[in-house]
Amino acid sequence: MIMDNNMSRRDFLKTASLGTLALASTPMLNFFCGSKKEASVRIGYLPITDATALLVAYDLGFFEEEGLRTQKPELIRGWAPLVEAFTAGKFNVVHLLKPLAIWLRYQNRFPAKVVAWAHTNGSAIVVSKKSKVREFADLGGKRIAVPFWYSMHNVVLQKSLRAAGLTPVIKAEGEPVGPREVNLQVLQPPEMPPALSAGKIDGYTVAEPFNALGELKADGKILRFTGDIWKNHPCCVVTMNERVIESNLEFTQKVVNALVRAQVYTSQNKEKVAVLLSKDGKGYLPVGQEVVLRAMTEYDEKNYTSPRAIRNKKEFQNSRINFQPWPYPSATKLLVEDLKKTLVAGDNSFLQNLDPNFVAEDLVDYRFVRQAVEKYPEWKKDPSVETKDPFVREEIFKL
Repeated sequence: MIMDNNMSRRDFLKTASLGTLALASTPMLNFFCGSKKEASVRIGYLPITDATALLVAYDLGFFEEEGLRTQKPELIRGWAPLVEAFTAGKFNVVHLLKPLAIWLRYQNRFPAKVVAWAHTNGSAIVVSKKSKVREFADLGGKRIAVPFWYSMHNVVLQKSLRAAGLTPVIKAEGEPVGPREVNLQVLQPPEMPPALSAGKIDGYTVAEPFNALGELKADGKILRFTGDIWKNHPCCVVTMNERVIESNLEFTQKVVNALVRAQVYTSQNKEKVAVLLSKDGKGYLPVGQEVVLRAMTEYDEKNYTSPRAIRNKKEFQNSRINFQPWPYPSATKLLVEDLKKTLVAGDNSFLQNLDPNFVAEDLVDYRFVRQAVEKYPEWKKDPSVETKDPFVREEIFKL
Protein backbone atom coordinates (compact mmCIF):
# COMPACT_ATOMS: atom_id res chain seq x y z
CA MET A 1 0.00 0.00 0.00
CA ILE A 2 1.12 3.55 -0.71
CA MET A 3 1.02 5.47 2.51
CA ASP A 4 3.42 8.34 1.82
CA ASN A 5 1.57 11.63 2.13
CA ASN A 6 4.52 13.76 0.99
CA MET A 7 3.01 14.64 -2.38
CA SER A 8 4.98 17.42 -4.02
CA ARG A 9 2.73 20.44 -4.32
CA ARG A 10 5.24 21.99 -6.72
CA ASP A 11 4.98 18.96 -9.00
CA PHE A 12 1.20 19.02 -8.91
CA LEU A 13 0.93 22.73 -9.61
CA LYS A 14 3.44 22.40 -12.43
CA THR A 15 1.37 19.68 -14.06
CA ALA A 16 -1.86 21.56 -13.40
CA SER A 17 -0.43 24.74 -14.93
CA LEU A 18 0.32 22.80 -18.08
CA GLY A 19 -3.41 22.17 -18.21
CA THR A 20 -4.26 25.88 -17.78
CA LEU A 21 -6.48 24.98 -14.85
CA ALA A 22 -7.70 27.41 -12.24
CA LEU A 23 -5.83 26.97 -8.98
CA ALA A 24 -6.95 27.57 -5.45
CA SER A 25 -5.71 30.84 -3.99
CA THR A 26 -5.04 29.45 -0.54
CA PRO A 27 -1.84 27.52 0.20
CA MET A 28 -1.99 23.77 0.63
CA LEU A 29 -2.37 22.61 4.18
CA ASN A 30 -0.53 19.68 5.71
CA PHE A 31 -1.91 16.50 4.24
CA PHE A 32 -4.79 14.95 6.11
CA CYS A 33 -3.86 11.70 7.79
CA GLY A 34 -7.32 10.68 8.92
CA SER A 35 -8.99 10.77 12.29
CA LYS A 36 -10.39 7.97 14.40
CA LYS A 37 -13.92 9.08 13.56
CA GLU A 38 -15.09 11.26 10.69
CA ALA A 39 -17.44 13.99 11.85
CA SER A 40 -19.36 14.25 8.58
CA VAL A 41 -19.34 13.52 4.86
CA ARG A 42 -17.56 16.37 3.10
CA ILE A 43 -17.97 16.33 -0.68
CA GLY A 44 -16.18 18.37 -3.30
CA TYR A 45 -17.36 18.20 -6.89
CA LEU A 46 -17.06 19.72 -10.34
CA PRO A 47 -20.27 20.89 -12.07
CA ILE A 48 -20.54 17.86 -14.33
CA THR A 49 -22.83 14.83 -14.41
CA ASP A 50 -19.91 12.69 -13.19
CA ALA A 51 -20.78 13.92 -9.68
CA THR A 52 -24.40 12.74 -9.89
CA ALA A 53 -24.20 9.89 -7.38
CA LEU A 54 -22.58 12.09 -4.73
CA LEU A 55 -25.11 14.87 -5.23
CA VAL A 56 -28.15 12.59 -5.29
CA ALA A 57 -27.02 10.72 -2.16
CA TYR A 58 -26.74 14.06 -0.39
CA ASP A 59 -29.89 15.69 -1.72
CA LEU A 60 -32.20 12.73 -1.16
CA GLY A 61 -30.87 12.09 2.34
CA PHE A 62 -29.28 8.71 1.66
CA PHE A 63 -26.21 9.57 3.75
CA GLU A 64 -28.41 10.59 6.68
CA GLU A 65 -30.41 7.37 6.40
CA GLU A 66 -27.12 5.52 6.81
CA GLY A 67 -26.61 7.45 10.05
CA LEU A 68 -24.07 9.92 8.65
CA ARG A 69 -23.96 13.66 9.05
CA THR A 70 -23.23 15.63 5.89
CA GLN A 71 -22.12 19.05 4.81
CA LYS A 72 -23.53 20.59 1.64
CA PRO A 73 -21.38 19.56 -1.33
CA GLU A 74 -19.05 22.30 -2.44
CA LEU A 75 -18.73 23.16 -6.12
CA ILE A 76 -15.13 23.46 -7.29
CA ARG A 77 -14.32 24.88 -10.72
CA GLY A 78 -11.25 22.91 -11.72
CA TRP A 79 -9.51 19.58 -11.26
CA ALA A 80 -6.42 21.17 -9.73
CA PRO A 81 -8.21 22.94 -6.85
CA LEU A 82 -10.38 19.87 -6.24
CA VAL A 83 -7.34 17.64 -5.87
CA GLU A 84 -5.57 20.21 -3.72
CA ALA A 85 -8.54 20.47 -1.38
CA PHE A 86 -8.90 16.68 -1.24
CA THR A 87 -5.25 16.09 -0.40
CA ALA A 88 -5.42 18.85 2.23
CA GLY A 89 -8.35 17.08 3.94
CA LYS A 90 -11.04 19.63 3.19
CA PHE A 91 -13.07 16.90 1.46
CA ASN A 92 -13.20 13.22 2.37
CA VAL A 93 -15.26 12.03 -0.62
CA VAL A 94 -14.68 13.25 -4.18
CA HIS A 95 -15.11 12.14 -7.76
CA LEU A 96 -11.88 12.07 -9.74
CA LEU A 97 -11.05 11.23 -13.31
CA LYS A 98 -9.80 7.67 -13.13
CA PRO A 99 -6.46 8.45 -14.81
CA LEU A 100 -6.07 11.35 -12.37
CA ALA A 101 -6.51 8.96 -9.45
CA ILE A 102 -3.73 6.81 -10.95
CA TRP A 103 -1.50 9.87 -11.37
CA LEU A 104 -2.19 11.00 -7.80
CA ARG A 105 -1.41 7.63 -6.23
CA TYR A 106 1.60 6.51 -8.24
CA GLN A 107 3.26 9.70 -9.46
CA ASN A 108 2.68 11.79 -6.34
CA ARG A 109 2.41 8.94 -3.85
CA PHE A 110 -0.69 10.30 -2.16
CA PRO A 111 -2.85 7.46 -0.73
CA ALA A 112 -5.85 7.97 -3.01
CA LYS A 113 -8.07 4.91 -3.13
CA VAL A 114 -10.96 4.18 -5.48
CA VAL A 115 -13.97 2.78 -3.61
CA ALA A 116 -16.47 2.65 -6.52
CA TRP A 117 -17.12 3.91 -10.01
CA ALA A 118 -19.14 7.11 -10.13
CA HIS A 119 -20.61 6.41 -13.57
CA THR A 120 -19.84 5.01 -17.01
CA ASN A 121 -19.86 6.69 -20.44
CA GLY A 122 -21.14 10.28 -20.21
CA SER A 123 -18.67 11.87 -22.64
CA ALA A 124 -18.40 12.66 -26.34
CA ILE A 125 -16.32 14.33 -29.03
CA VAL A 126 -17.96 17.53 -30.27
CA VAL A 127 -17.10 19.41 -33.47
CA SER A 128 -18.61 22.45 -35.19
CA LYS A 129 -21.70 21.98 -37.34
CA LYS A 130 -19.97 24.13 -39.93
CA SER A 131 -17.10 21.68 -40.30
CA LYS A 132 -16.95 18.81 -42.78
CA VAL A 133 -15.78 16.41 -40.10
CA ARG A 134 -17.69 13.11 -40.31
CA GLU A 135 -15.08 10.58 -39.18
CA PHE A 136 -12.02 10.59 -36.93
CA ALA A 137 -9.83 10.60 -40.04
CA ASP A 138 -11.25 14.06 -40.85
CA LEU A 139 -9.66 15.51 -37.70
CA GLY A 140 -6.22 15.68 -39.32
CA GLY A 141 -4.76 19.18 -38.94
CA LYS A 142 -7.38 20.16 -36.35
CA ARG A 143 -7.18 21.56 -32.80
CA ILE A 144 -9.02 19.53 -30.17
CA ALA A 145 -9.42 20.41 -26.48
CA VAL A 146 -9.40 17.92 -23.60
CA PRO A 147 -10.29 18.73 -19.96
CA PHE A 148 -7.11 17.29 -18.40
CA TRP A 149 -4.16 15.29 -19.66
CA TYR A 150 -4.89 12.49 -17.20
CA SER A 151 -8.52 11.99 -18.25
CA MET A 152 -10.54 9.25 -19.88
CA HIS A 153 -11.43 11.80 -22.53
CA ASN A 154 -7.80 12.18 -23.56
CA VAL A 155 -7.21 8.42 -23.45
CA VAL A 156 -10.25 7.47 -25.57
CA LEU A 157 -9.68 10.34 -28.00
CA GLN A 158 -6.05 9.44 -28.62
CA LYS A 159 -6.82 5.73 -28.88
CA SER A 160 -9.42 6.59 -31.53
CA LEU A 161 -7.09 8.94 -33.40
CA ARG A 162 -4.35 6.32 -33.57
CA ALA A 163 -6.86 3.75 -34.82
CA ALA A 164 -7.80 6.21 -37.57
CA GLY A 165 -4.14 6.63 -38.59
CA LEU A 166 -3.64 10.05 -37.02
CA THR A 167 -0.91 11.26 -34.66
CA PRO A 168 -1.76 13.26 -31.51
CA VAL A 169 0.65 16.17 -30.90
CA ILE A 170 0.99 18.99 -28.39
CA LYS A 171 2.16 22.12 -30.18
CA ALA A 172 2.14 25.76 -29.18
CA GLU A 173 -0.21 28.18 -30.87
CA GLY A 174 1.20 29.18 -34.24
CA GLU A 175 3.27 26.05 -34.75
CA PRO A 176 2.41 24.22 -37.97
CA VAL A 177 0.25 21.11 -37.60
CA GLY A 178 0.64 18.39 -40.20
CA PRO A 179 -2.31 17.01 -42.17
CA ARG A 180 -2.11 13.71 -40.27
CA GLU A 181 -1.56 15.35 -36.88
CA VAL A 182 -4.15 16.45 -34.33
CA ASN A 183 -3.05 19.21 -31.98
CA LEU A 184 -4.28 18.80 -28.41
CA GLN A 185 -4.68 21.38 -25.68
CA VAL A 186 -6.25 21.44 -22.24
CA LEU A 187 -9.23 23.68 -21.67
CA GLN A 188 -11.62 23.90 -18.74
CA PRO A 189 -15.03 22.38 -19.57
CA PRO A 190 -17.08 25.62 -19.31
CA GLU A 191 -14.69 27.29 -21.78
CA MET A 192 -15.09 24.62 -24.44
CA PRO A 193 -18.49 25.46 -26.01
CA PRO A 194 -17.73 29.20 -26.40
CA ALA A 195 -14.25 28.40 -27.75
CA LEU A 196 -15.81 26.10 -30.34
CA SER A 197 -18.43 28.68 -31.27
CA ALA A 198 -15.73 31.35 -31.70
CA GLY A 199 -13.57 29.11 -33.87
CA LYS A 200 -10.68 29.04 -31.40
CA ILE A 201 -10.76 25.21 -31.43
CA ASP A 202 -12.12 22.73 -33.94
CA GLY A 203 -13.56 20.36 -31.39
CA TYR A 204 -13.46 19.10 -27.83
CA THR A 205 -14.08 16.05 -25.70
CA VAL A 206 -15.46 16.41 -22.20
CA ALA A 207 -18.01 15.22 -19.67
CA GLU A 208 -21.69 16.12 -19.78
CA PRO A 209 -23.48 18.47 -19.70
CA PHE A 210 -20.98 20.36 -21.85
CA ASN A 211 -21.49 18.13 -24.87
CA ALA A 212 -25.23 18.76 -24.73
CA LEU A 213 -24.51 22.45 -24.15
CA GLY A 214 -22.35 22.44 -27.27
CA GLU A 215 -25.19 20.90 -29.25
CA LEU A 216 -27.86 23.30 -28.02
CA LYS A 217 -25.97 26.54 -27.50
CA ALA A 218 -22.67 26.51 -29.42
CA ASP A 219 -23.57 25.25 -32.90
CA GLY A 220 -21.85 21.94 -32.18
CA LYS A 221 -22.52 18.38 -33.29
CA ILE A 222 -21.51 15.06 -31.76
CA LEU A 223 -18.83 13.23 -33.75
CA ARG A 224 -18.96 10.15 -31.51
CA PHE A 225 -20.03 9.27 -28.01
CA THR A 226 -17.05 7.77 -26.16
CA GLY A 227 -19.20 5.03 -24.62
CA ASP A 228 -19.99 3.96 -28.17
CA ILE A 229 -16.26 3.40 -28.75
CA TRP A 230 -15.07 1.86 -25.49
CA LYS A 231 -18.05 -0.12 -24.28
CA ASN A 232 -19.34 1.33 -21.00
CA HIS A 233 -15.98 2.77 -20.05
CA PRO A 234 -15.36 4.23 -16.60
CA CYS A 235 -14.77 7.95 -16.33
CA CYS A 236 -14.94 9.47 -12.85
CA VAL A 237 -14.45 7.26 -9.81
CA VAL A 238 -15.40 7.78 -6.16
CA THR A 239 -12.14 8.41 -4.34
CA MET A 240 -11.19 8.60 -0.66
CA ASN A 241 -7.99 8.87 1.36
CA GLU A 242 -6.74 5.37 2.21
CA ARG A 243 -5.89 6.47 5.74
CA VAL A 244 -9.43 7.70 6.29
CA ILE A 245 -10.75 4.38 5.00
CA GLU A 246 -8.61 2.22 7.26
CA SER A 247 -9.32 4.30 10.36
CA ASN A 248 -13.05 4.55 9.61
CA LEU A 249 -14.23 1.26 8.11
CA GLU A 250 -17.85 1.66 9.24
CA PHE A 251 -17.96 5.25 7.98
CA THR A 252 -16.61 4.19 4.59
CA GLN A 253 -19.11 1.36 4.24
CA LYS A 254 -22.01 3.70 4.97
CA VAL A 255 -20.72 6.23 2.45
CA VAL A 256 -20.48 3.61 -0.28
CA ASN A 257 -23.90 2.18 0.62
CA ALA A 258 -25.46 5.61 0.09
CA LEU A 259 -23.66 6.14 -3.19
CA VAL A 260 -24.69 2.77 -4.63
CA ARG A 261 -28.28 3.46 -3.60
CA ALA A 262 -28.03 6.84 -5.36
CA GLN A 263 -26.78 5.19 -8.54
CA VAL A 264 -29.66 2.72 -8.52
CA TYR A 265 -32.12 5.57 -8.00
CA THR A 266 -30.54 7.63 -10.79
CA SER A 267 -30.61 4.73 -13.24
CA GLN A 268 -34.35 4.39 -12.60
CA ASN A 269 -35.13 8.13 -12.53
CA LYS A 270 -32.85 9.92 -14.99
CA GLU A 271 -35.41 12.56 -15.93
CA LYS A 272 -36.14 13.47 -12.30
CA VAL A 273 -32.45 13.58 -11.45
CA ALA A 274 -31.67 15.74 -14.49
CA VAL A 275 -34.18 18.35 -13.34
CA LEU A 276 -32.94 18.13 -9.75
CA LEU A 277 -29.33 18.79 -10.79
CA SER A 278 -30.13 21.65 -13.17
CA LYS A 279 -30.27 25.32 -12.28
CA ASP A 280 -34.05 24.99 -12.66
CA GLY A 281 -33.97 22.48 -9.81
CA LYS A 282 -31.44 22.55 -6.97
CA GLY A 283 -28.77 24.30 -9.02
CA TYR A 284 -25.91 21.84 -8.62
CA LEU A 285 -25.09 22.29 -12.32
CA PRO A 286 -24.90 25.72 -13.98
CA VAL A 287 -27.23 24.91 -16.90
CA GLY A 288 -30.97 24.58 -17.38
CA GLN A 289 -33.00 21.39 -17.33
CA GLU A 290 -33.22 21.25 -21.15
CA VAL A 291 -29.45 20.79 -21.33
CA VAL A 292 -29.18 18.30 -18.46
CA LEU A 293 -32.11 16.25 -19.75
CA ARG A 294 -30.40 15.97 -23.11
CA ALA A 295 -27.11 15.08 -21.45
CA MET A 296 -28.67 12.25 -19.46
CA THR A 297 -31.36 10.86 -21.76
CA GLU A 298 -30.87 11.69 -25.46
CA TYR A 299 -29.31 8.65 -27.13
CA ASP A 300 -31.38 7.83 -30.21
CA GLU A 301 -29.47 6.76 -33.31
CA LYS A 302 -32.08 8.50 -35.50
CA ASN A 303 -31.03 11.86 -34.09
CA TYR A 304 -27.32 11.27 -34.66
CA THR A 305 -26.95 10.26 -38.30
CA SER A 306 -24.75 13.10 -39.56
CA PRO A 307 -22.20 12.24 -38.29
CA ARG A 308 -23.07 8.72 -37.14
CA ALA A 309 -22.32 9.36 -33.50
CA ILE A 310 -23.95 6.12 -32.31
CA ARG A 311 -22.94 2.90 -34.06
CA ASN A 312 -22.78 0.18 -31.42
CA LYS A 313 -25.80 0.79 -29.18
CA LYS A 314 -27.51 -2.51 -29.96
CA GLU A 315 -24.35 -4.50 -29.29
CA PHE A 316 -23.16 -2.46 -26.30
CA GLN A 317 -26.55 -2.11 -24.58
CA ASN A 318 -25.60 1.29 -23.17
CA SER A 319 -26.99 4.77 -22.72
CA ARG A 320 -25.57 8.24 -23.09
CA ILE A 321 -24.58 7.96 -19.45
CA ASN A 322 -24.92 4.98 -17.13
CA PHE A 323 -24.69 4.65 -13.37
CA GLN A 324 -23.29 1.39 -12.09
CA PRO A 325 -20.74 1.26 -9.28
CA TRP A 326 -18.78 -1.97 -9.74
CA PRO A 327 -15.10 -1.17 -10.58
CA TYR A 328 -14.24 -3.87 -13.11
CA PRO A 329 -10.55 -4.88 -12.81
CA SER A 330 -10.41 -5.49 -16.56
CA ALA A 331 -11.11 -1.80 -17.24
CA THR A 332 -8.37 -0.68 -14.86
CA LYS A 333 -5.88 -2.99 -16.57
CA LEU A 334 -6.77 -1.72 -20.03
CA LEU A 335 -6.61 1.88 -18.86
CA VAL A 336 -3.08 1.46 -17.48
CA GLU A 337 -1.97 -0.11 -20.75
CA ASP A 338 -3.51 2.72 -22.79
CA LEU A 339 -2.16 5.45 -20.52
CA LYS A 340 1.34 4.31 -21.39
CA LYS A 341 0.57 5.12 -25.04
CA THR A 342 -1.22 8.41 -24.35
CA LEU A 343 0.54 11.69 -25.03
CA VAL A 344 0.53 14.10 -22.08
CA ALA A 345 2.41 17.26 -21.16
CA GLY A 346 4.93 16.78 -18.37
CA ASP A 347 6.78 13.76 -17.06
CA ASN A 348 4.84 10.51 -17.34
CA SER A 349 7.77 8.14 -16.87
CA PHE A 350 6.10 6.70 -13.74
CA LEU A 351 3.64 4.90 -16.01
CA GLN A 352 6.24 2.75 -17.70
CA ASN A 353 6.91 0.69 -14.58
CA LEU A 354 3.25 0.30 -13.58
CA ASP A 355 1.97 -3.25 -13.82
CA PRO A 356 -1.73 -3.28 -14.85
CA ASN A 357 -2.50 -6.29 -12.64
CA PHE A 358 -0.90 -4.62 -9.64
CA VAL A 359 -2.81 -1.37 -10.18
CA ALA A 360 -6.13 -3.21 -10.52
CA GLU A 361 -5.60 -4.66 -7.03
CA ASP A 362 -3.80 -1.77 -5.36
CA LEU A 363 -5.71 1.29 -6.60
CA VAL A 364 -9.19 -0.07 -5.94
CA ASP A 365 -10.70 -1.19 -2.63
CA TYR A 366 -13.44 -3.67 -3.56
CA ARG A 367 -14.60 -4.50 0.00
CA PHE A 368 -17.18 -1.79 0.51
CA VAL A 369 -18.70 -1.67 -2.95
CA ARG A 370 -19.11 -5.45 -2.95
CA GLN A 371 -21.15 -5.27 0.25
CA ALA A 372 -23.12 -2.30 -1.05
CA VAL A 373 -24.14 -3.93 -4.34
CA GLU A 374 -25.27 -6.98 -2.40
CA LYS A 375 -27.42 -4.68 -0.26
CA TYR A 376 -28.83 -3.04 -3.40
CA PRO A 377 -28.97 -5.82 -6.01
CA GLU A 378 -31.03 -3.60 -8.33
CA TRP A 379 -27.70 -2.26 -9.64
CA LYS A 380 -27.58 -5.33 -11.87
CA LYS A 381 -30.64 -4.07 -13.78
CA ASP A 382 -28.61 -1.24 -15.31
CA PRO A 383 -28.27 -2.20 -19.01
CA SER A 384 -24.51 -1.68 -18.86
CA VAL A 385 -24.09 -4.62 -16.44
CA GLU A 386 -23.25 -8.02 -17.92
CA THR A 387 -25.96 -10.63 -17.42
CA LYS A 388 -23.86 -13.80 -17.03
CA ASP A 389 -21.58 -12.59 -14.25
CA PRO A 390 -22.14 -8.97 -13.13
CA PHE A 391 -18.66 -8.79 -11.58
CA VAL A 392 -16.74 -9.76 -14.73
CA ARG A 393 -16.75 -8.32 -18.21
CA GLU A 394 -14.79 -8.13 -21.44
CA GLU A 395 -13.40 -4.76 -22.46
CA ILE A 396 -14.44 -3.88 -26.02
CA PHE A 397 -13.04 -1.03 -28.14
CA LYS A 398 -14.83 -0.60 -31.46
CA LEU A 399 -14.31 2.48 -33.57
